[in-house]
Amino acid sequence: MDTALSSRKDHPRIMTNTHSAPADKKVRETVDFAAANPDVEQPFAELGLKENEYASIREILGRRPTSAELAMYSVMWSEHCSYKSSKVHLRKFGDYVTDDMKKNLLVGIGENAGVVDIGDDWAVTFKVESHNHPSYVEPYQGAATGVGGIVRDIISMGARPVAVMDQLRFGAIDHPDTARVVHGVVAGVGGYGNCLGLPNIGGEVVFDSVYQGNPLVNALAVGVLRHDDIRLANASGVGNKVVLFGARTGGDGIGGASILASESFDDTKPSKRPAVQVGDPFAEKVLIECCLELFAAEVVEGIQDLGAAGISCATSELASNGEGGMHIALDDVLLRDPSLTPEEILMSESQERMMAVVTPEKLEEFLAITTKWDVETSVLGEVTDTGRLVIEWHGDIIVDVPPRSVAHDGPVYERPYHEPSWTEATRADSVAAAGLTRPESDEELRATLLRLLGSPNLASKSWVTNQYDRYVQGNTALAFPDDAGVIRVDEETGLGVAIATDANGRYCYLDPARGAQLALAEAHRNVATSGARPLAVTDCLNFGSPEDPEIMWQFAQAVEGLAAGCQELGIPVTGGNVSLYNQTGGVAIHPTPVVGVLGVFDDVTRATPAGWKDAGQTIYLLGTTAEELDGSAWADVVHGHLGGVPPEFRPDTEKELADILINASRDGMIDAAHDLSEGGLAQALAEACLRRGTGARVWLDEVAQRDGVDLFTLLFSESTARAIVAVPRSEEVRFKDMCTARAFPFARIGMTDAGEGNTGAVLELVDRFTIPVTELRTAHEATLPQHFG
Repeated sequence: MDTALSSRKDHPRIMTNTHSAPADKKVRETVDFAAANPDVEQPFAELGLKENEYASIREILGRRPTSAELAMYSVMWSEHCSYKSSKVHLRKFGDYVTDDMKKNLLVGIGENAGVVDIGDDWAVTFKVESHNHPSYVEPYQGAATGVGGIVRDIISMGARPVAVMDQLRFGAIDHPDTARVVHGVVAGVGGYGNCLGLPNIGGEVVFDSVYQGNPLVNALAVGVLRHDDIRLANASGVGNKVVLFGARTGGDGIGGASILASESFDDTKPSKRPAVQVGDPFAEKVLIECCLELFAAEVVEGIQDLGAAGISCATSELASNGEGGMHIALDDVLLRDPSLTPEEILMSESQERMMAVVTPEKLEEFLAITTKWDVETSVLGEVTDTGRLVIEWHGDIIVDVPPRSVAHDGPVYERPYHEPSWTEATRADSVAAAGLTRPESDEELRATLLRLLGSPNLASKSWVTNQYDRYVQGNTALAFPDDAGVIRVDEETGLGVAIATDANGRYCYLDPARGAQLALAEAHRNVATSGARPLAVTDCLNFGSPEDPEIMWQFAQAVEGLAAGCQELGIPVTGGNVSLYNQTGGVAIHPTPVVGVLGVFDDVTRATPAGWKDAGQTIYLLGTTAEELDGSAWADVVHGHLGGVPPEFRPDTEKELADILINASRDGMIDAAHDLSEGGLAQALAEACLRRGTGARVWLDEVAQRDGVDLFTLLFSESTARAIVAVPRSEEVRFKDMCTARAFPFARIGMTDAGEGNTGAVLELVDRFTIPVTELRTAHEATLPQHFG
């Protein structure tokens, strides 16, 4: 054995294992044994590999794989890790990127997370990922470790995590199993994030029966760093040490990427160990601080977090991204369970672990820092110039593979796809064609507004968000229920960022390309209403089985639409996640591409909240309204209808609206801004009143006549590129002049009003109906507590 490897146990700060070598060496799955015994039957199918994939592995190696190699390939070639069904389509994000879109991009797709320049030598990294299947099997740990995993992606870029967000989709709110999943997931997200001391600044909570057997738990994290602090995942420099540090490796999460995350729930695969990881947020908190000190001391050459596929991923990706190879001793991995086999160690997805590449001369300093933080550390091996990833177990070689074949050159499928046969009939079944009954009288309009306001997807999510700490660390400028979460990056200058995430599975079901663009447009609009300039995109693409040509068509359409939409809005996708096989039996979820948009503030003290603050301000409606009710909240809540064509995506108008909102916020022309999306103008007006308890008197007949729609359509249509703003009277002339100069449609539709005497604040549609804000609040806030306690 290499002397550098054999001497590692003599170091006083390096922890070593005490598990002994197996007694029977005759049947050990070494590389030599595999070469000499080519006909041994191997359980590749049980590990999630197809027969052709197993044949490819044998061809790459020129022999059958050892059981350890088979374990590595099975997790790294899984759908969850390799993106084998989605790669051909994801390339469109690169195809649509222009040089102008990349001007603020420091790190793009392909690394653990994207990094963008926000000015003054500050950078921000952000990413959203899924933990869907684990969160159905074990809701608390599935959600908790989803948060932990995305936070480690941020750490691995060299950044300090500063905030998290969560995008949650559950089954029908009244289904007997929904409460189990909701309680577990919300507790897991809150428990892990709160223990880390990270503010949860926003997200989404959606209920729909299509997610009953397959909830979606997507988590986003954001971190800040200086330009010079960026770290990448590669293993370069022959002789540099490969160091595993953090929590010990256990039996939890074995096969999670290949068996759990890359199969539908109707596929039962044998597993002796739990497929859901177990998280320890306190260990992760220590790991964060330890990593940041290691970065500050400049003792790390490359770093990789251990998430999906665990050591298999970290070793193969670091080696593949480097210049040569890697040689490690797997028996030096610190274990919680000494009975684990080499295959299980390689596949384990135990949490709170990192792998670093360290030069020999800086190893002492590295170990001194990990010792200071009481973080267990083991030097597993070193970087080589062989071009091979070699792993030994008690002196025997059990893995000898080209690392790129594991990490990057896995199978790529051009899956067949075609438009579903039902789309033509579904799109023809529009609201207008269906003849759905519409409210006509003032009382019916009033009742409809209250019904939508209290519906599960439009009701207050404070039951969820009150379990999260939104203001820990003291840098949160805005958080849910404002349109975007806003975090201060630099206390001295006020430099900061805004983030919003959105998705609409109903729109995507009707038209995946436009639905993805509408998710992008809404997140872009939400960032702009806060006053931030949209800068970059991350996405989490949640779909059913790629082996279904109709699902694959939905995926291809959504990616094409999102890529084209990003080009039209001028902001790049910096990275993200693909989650496939989200279905139970043959029933898939709605296509659900979650889109996150990040924007930048010169000064977060100018961030614009979503609700009325002071009475006596003028309310303006920006944008125009058309009869766009297909896929709307009204069609869903009142009629249970899903058909027709989603609202139009209007990128040029969205950009014009964003410019107005950003400039008005920066120059102090508006005190509140709220986008119009699900539920339309009625929902936006109600939410703006509820935000701070200030009412509004609104008149709409004139703007309805201008747009050629009736009052019902004006209230409940979900036309895009619209917002409402509150303008102080002293700023009205400037505001109107700005809109006029840009030829952007605007209309004065009301005034904010604190109410009088015993009546209190009200939302009044003049000459139509009046609803006390207290009644709005009762309808809005009762729904989730009624179902979940």
